[in-house]
Amino acid sequence: MAKLKIAGIWKGDLEVELEQWTIPMLREEVAKQSSSSPETINLICAGKVLKDGDGSEKLSQLGVKNNAKILATRVSVDEGKSFVAEEERSRRLTRVNLDAELKKQVELSSWPVLKELAAAAALVERHADGSVPLEDFDIELEDQNGEKIRFGSETDRRAMMMGLMLHANAKKLIRRQLYKDALEVLTMGEEAFSLCNPKVIELVDNVPLLQIDMVWCYFMLRDISWLSVAGMRLHKAREGIERAHGKDSFRMRLLQAGRHPELALHLRMELLEGVVAYHSGQLDKSRKSLTSAQAKFFQLQVSDEALSLVMSMGFKEHDAKRALRISNQDVGSAIDFLVEEKAKRVQQREDNNRRRREIMEQKQYGMTPLKKAVDLQRLTALVSIGYEKELAAEALRRNENDTEKALDDLTNPESNSSIQLEIESRKRKRHQQSTNVDIEQLVSMGFERSTVVEACRAGGSIEQIMHRLLSQSAPNTSSAANNHASTPNNVGPSSSGDSENVKDASTTSEIEERDLEMEDELANELTGDVFSDYDIEVTKEGEAINEYLAMIDSAVNA
Repeated sequence: MAKLKIAGIWKGDLEVELEQWTIPMLREEVAKQSSSSPETINLICAGKVLKDGDGSEKLSQLGVKNNAKILATRVSVDEGKSFVAEEERSRRLTRVNLDAELKKQVELSSWPVLKELAAAAALVERHADGSVPLEDFDIELEDQNGEKIRFGSETDRRAMMMGLMLHANAKKLIRRQLYKDALEVLTMGEEAFSLCNPKVIELVDNVPLLQIDMVWCYFMLRDISWLSVAGMRLHKAREGIERAHGKDSFRMRLLQAGRHPELALHLRMELLEGVVAYHSGQLDKSRKSLTSAQAKFFQLQVSDEALSLVMSMGFKEHDAKRALRISNQDVGSAIDFLVEEKAKRVQQREDNNRRRREIMEQKQYGMTPLKKAVDLQRLTALVSIGYEKELAAEALRRNENDTEKALDDLTNPESNSSIQLEIESRKRKRHQQSTNVDIEQLVSMGFERSTVVEACRAGGSIEQIMHRLLSQSAPNTSSAANNHASTPNNVGPSSSGDSENVKDASTTSEIEERDLEMEDELANELTGDVFSDYDIEVTKEGEAINEYLAMIDSAVNA
């Protein structure tokens, strides 16, 4: 018995007899395991789509070997009319989130991107459900018009974010030339995107970009076994880009004031189309694609004179080069572009600072019973009709941001009184926790705990408390360790603050377990330069174009 490793709509190992099993038999078993219909199952192994043929060919005859990895995907029988049910999509997306852990159990225990995948999954979980993020930033998704994308469900938002983060991880691997690892991550990203509503996917060009990146990895690995899949991916990519950018990039041109940010992307796509056509024996089609790619390559070459002119305005070389490429070598347009981008970055910083302040404010109000943040727009509406802000925030928090129910509580004297008592209780708990932190800090300096507690009872800032302690006596450094080990006395009135203290402790633990550096790096990758996907250094593409055009000439003249 041989073992096949199945990934995709169902993840697990299948024991099969390679000399006996056929593709229909394998498809039937995968369909059974994934609760699907066999006609909706698509199987891919070593870059090739496994087709039924006459149904008599055995797996061994088709090159399927022991421990082979097979990607199983679901294709719609009536494509475009419906997509996977919400519950099923959510379940599959959860499995994508756990893929990093599953990879460890299979063969990638030393895989260099496991930490990055874990960071991506963690960020998705915290930023996709409307809860208050642990960080001082939030991740929001925009379409090509700069408009915030409205998702039909939480699953759609999670799927889109997971796909974007996995794609961001893969792009880092591509830059490090780890193409095989990048393909693994891109496959996971593709599945995450597939779980999002197709109507949402059509608003953005991220899926076509991912498809092109996958084919680029095939090309850089020089593995022609991916040939049939590469052609299919490029076809989908071209359709998707035309849908997102418009016919002949009309919509892109309109949004970018006549500039051409997508030119390098089309160059790479046409190169890859030419490579696929060449290896399929379609030399005329290959030459046509490669010639078009070569024309774009020449169009993207920046003259030293134009570069010097733009850099003399105070711009960096990389920024100047990109602006000239996007602006079709027009110096004036390039400078305008750089000035506009600088103004956008300033506005973005202001928006980010505003959002940080909002997040900090939301954290003060706490989370709803379902772990959501207080809706600040609804809060502003309640404040505008005369309610005190903190009171209105607590009413919204306990009523899951339901404005009508919050108003009922605010206008009911008994409920209103209960809310005020809750707010006062929370203030006392926060003051007590802050004081306990001050006590521990002062005790660690060598002051007697009992003296510190007494000084803290008098109130004031930590600097004022320290001044009072120093005026009384010098710190006793020998007793610092013993003082630090003691349990702090509670300052202020006793209250039922134990549960809140426990919650704070668990939050602290959660923060400590996070890979902050990795998450920040991933967030910057996602929210940074909007033109990074189109900013391709095309040196390798130029070399490949010349190589394949020479191969075509040799084949024609032979």
